[in-house]
Amino acid sequence: MVRDADKGSVIDVEVWRLPVTEYGSFVAGIPSPLGIGQVELDDGEWVQGFLCESWAVNGAEEISHLGGWRAYLASKAVR
Repeated sequence: MVRDADKGSVIDVEVWRLPVTEYGSFVAGIPSPLGIGQVELDDGEWVQGFLCESWAVNGAEEISHLGGWRAYLASKAVR
């Protein structure tokens, strides 16, 4: 996800719990251009989640209108 304050979209996300003792090794294994940042949930709560560096979306397909990653994958399977 790349935050866009002007054209933000509501998308489905999964919220997971991770033990604090495992957080460092988990984050260390996240490959670029992904990273961890703050994501606002529909209820206004902010949680940490995956973000993408903005340079990596140049030329990428915009899928926000589908409502999330799983819906995007399902749309590809139908074809």
